[in-house]
Amino acid sequence: MITTQVITRPQRWDEPFDPAMDDRAVSRLLGVPPFREMDEQSFPDRLPLRAILANDTRIVNYKPGDLIIREGEYGASAYLMLHGSARIALDALEEVADKEPVKKRGRLTRAVARLWNAPLAREVRRRPRGQRNAPRLGRRGAGDHPTFFLQDIPRVIQDCYTRPLQPGEVFGEVGALTRSPRTASVFAESDCIVLEIRWQGLRDLMRYAPQMKQHVEKLYRENSLRVHLLETPLLAHLSDEQLAAVADATRFETHGSFDWHSDLLGDKPEDLFARVEREPLVAEEGALPEGLLLLRSGFGRVSQRRGDGHQTVSYIGKGAAFCAAALAHGYRTGETPPLRLSLRAVGYLDVLLIPLSVWNEVIAPSLPPEEMQALLDNYCGQQCAAETSLPARTLDFLVDRRLVNGEQTMVIDLDRCTRCDDCVRACAATHDGNPRFVRQGPIHDHFQYANACMHCVDPVCMIGCPTGAIHRDSASGVVRINDPTCIGCSTCANSCPYHNIRMVEARSPAGDILADDAGLPIIKATKCDLCSDQPTGPACQHACPHDALARLSIADSQPLAQFLNLDVLPSERPGGPV
Repeated sequence: MITTQVITRPQRWDEPFDPAMDDRAVSRLLGVPPFREMDEQSFPDRLPLRAILANDTRIVNYKPGDLIIREGEYGASAYLMLHGSARIALDALEEVADKEPVKKRGRLTRAVARLWNAPLAREVRRRPRGQRNAPRLGRRGAGDHPTFFLQDIPRVIQDCYTRPLQPGEVFGEVGALTRSPRTASVFAESDCIVLEIRWQGLRDLMRYAPQMKQHVEKLYRENSLRVHLLETPLLAHLSDEQLAAVADATRFETHGSFDWHSDLLGDKPEDLFARVEREPLVAEEGALPEGLLLLRSGFGRVSQRRGDGHQTVSYIGKGAAFCAAALAHGYRTGETPPLRLSLRAVGYLDVLLIPLSVWNEVIAPSLPPEEMQALLDNYCGQQCAAETSLPARTLDFLVDRRLVNGEQTMVIDLDRCTRCDDCVRACAATHDGNPRFVRQGPIHDHFQYANACMHCVDPVCMIGCPTGAIHRDSASGVVRINDPTCIGCSTCANSCPYHNIRMVEARSPAGDILADDAGLPIIKATKCDLCSDQPTGPACQHACPHDALARLSIADSQPLAQFLNLDVLPSERPGGPV
């Protein structure tokens, strides 16, 4: 007989950011800016200001030279200087760039040598050699959260262009809110005290404290907004004065849950319609558009009503524009029409809203005639949009499992695959006898999306890596693991919602398991590196004798549709103006 045990339902703050944050520390924080200017009455009873500071922040002490933020890493925290001084390096710090260089392709001798020199045992690691930057980049502490520090601060300040950060300044907020790589390193210049605010707390502070929201938005407008607008094709033709007017009027919106990968790891109800209904609605079909929506980060589901449900038309991501077609039709006819499509946040979605008046007065009059006509044609075509893109059930499968996040997804045609495992053997031969993927994964129709690293648009595996060992190569976009700096903490493997990272026990060339001083085995994270140092590219794809395997960007519908044996028009690519 099955019995039921009653337990307390888990709550958000069961695990505070820092258990040592007591009432005394919170009271001190309430006496410093910007918290002392905040009205505690504006916070709801379920999210009081004191509770946010007690559970979503922690006070960290840094010594001179300690790295607070490393350029290129992914993080989920913003920082507030409380005491002392730090510096932001506006030039790249050579000491921080300790990633393993990617060997150039095209050297056949390297590929042949790898076959001849392959070790007999699996997961062999050579004796660690001294770090390239050891005299200039030090490491303090052990375990999963070591601290790295610069050893020659005067030389760094002399050789690099840096800017001081003083008490009261906020930094790291854009990377925390948009889950983008840090654009600069920050290091302590003197003994300093920093308040680290995890993104959940920063989100709530911005929601209920207008001055915090205004401050963060001001920083984004000054440092990043103009660059984002310039990268938008619809705005590329604007003059500096017009672009400044657009930037001044732009509003920021966030929809959905930043922890979408945690939801994906959990159980999902079977009813797709119910899941779509729960996705946060950004713009609704039939409603009048408020303005042009530009996607800053995350993914959106574009859908159309069909009977009592919703049919997925496409998915869009960072850099895409929504409502442009309807706005163009309204500008040409003088009457803004209702939207023919809906936009929902898949997981989470950050958008920039450019008001309708700015579109009509600044953007639309400056659009080249051919671009305006393309938008008008797109608006007319939205009446039959559901019939001219990937099949709705395929789109629902890709969006529901967040496979749209994949830049190099391994797709296997099971009708052509003979299960010969040549792909697995080729992967093993390229990686010293250790395959870096598992030929299993979710199946839709007769296509399998295998458990191989997808080198995602939103690489949640990078968040929390204490050493920056897992990183995206800036030149190729490949997500790689720098083996010498991997400490085996499993943070990346636990964060990957697709189960594409494996933790393995390292061995010596003789086959012995490597262990630390306490006798515990040395663990390393492993995953597909897209054979970035091989002249042929991904060995798995190159070795398949039946062309049953391909590495595809799910964000690009045309190659995907061709591989799935579907007919898709060349112009139908998710990410363009809708």
